[in-house]
Amino acid sequence: MAVLVLGGTGFIGSQLVTQLQQRGEQVRLVTRNPQRAQQLFPQAQVFPLAALAEAVDGCTGVVNLAGEPIIGRWTVARKQAIQESRRGGTQRLVQAIAQAQVRPQVLVNASAIGYYGASETAVFREDSPPGQDFLAQVCQEWEQAAQPGQGVRLVIFRIGIVLGMGGALERILPPFRAFLGGPIGSGQQWFSWIHQTDMVNLLLAALDDPAWTGVYNATAPQPVRMAQLCQTLGQVLQRPSWLPVPGMVLELLLGDAAQVILTGQQVLPQRVQAMGFCYQYPTLTPALENLFHPGLS
Repeated sequence: MAVLVLGGTGFIGSQLVTQLQQRGEQVRLVTRNPQRAQQLFPQAQVFPLAALAEAVDGCTGVVNLAGEPIIGRWTVARKQAIQESRRGGTQRLVQAIAQAQVRPQVLVNASAIGYYGASETAVFREDSPPGQDFLAQVCQEWEQAAQPGQGVRLVIFRIGIVLGMGGALERILPPFRAFLGGPIGSGQQWFSWIHQTDMVNLLLAALDDPAWTGVYNATAPQPVRMAQLCQTLGQVLQRPSWLPVPGMVLELLLGDAAQVILTGQQVLPQRVQAMGFCYQYPTLTPALENLFHPGLS
């Protein structure tokens, strides 16, 4: 296949590109920083944003993971950048697909579990209604923009908090490494997570199998409360996990994006499981063991 990846130098995208290249696929990247992308992936075809239409034409599949990072203070300008990078960027991609002489067979587009809003009691599945907060609105607009038409199969993944060496997990590690770890915030908020390996495998499955279509929750089948996450993290790191970490500490590390972890939601991957997807890391302890002690897992 010839696969176009937007956001291919990011936390998830870089692992996806590596896997695609190991499978022998031809990879095309569209990026704001072509020089960096070419250095990271010298065998890939790299295109600037202005050449999006050229990059799309002739591709077998497209994976769109692009979006302004949400970590930081959400000023008015930052909120606009977060929205525009997802809604506007996806709209431009869909336009390029429509104009291509040879259109891709599938568009795999990212969204997020922020679509559902926050709750300590509700259980969210793919058919649950959207929330009302800022991130829920961003996700709704993002998904609405991703309608390629023209016979192109569409798969949307509402992605949970991806566990890997980077991302949100890396930001909450400092207290544990300083022997000051413990439950973050109330500890009762839900943490719907997925291991980075399983996330990449979901993207590959959606590219490969035409049976995948529509919206899927990209989360592990067993979400946990924040208190359980922190207790398990302490055990895996062999660090104490008894000192509560106030929400303000996380806000210093993540900015306004801390609300994603301080509120949370219980999201179940009902449609992913119905597809028979085999998780390598369905439960938390093995997932964290793999990340911090890979030689032993």
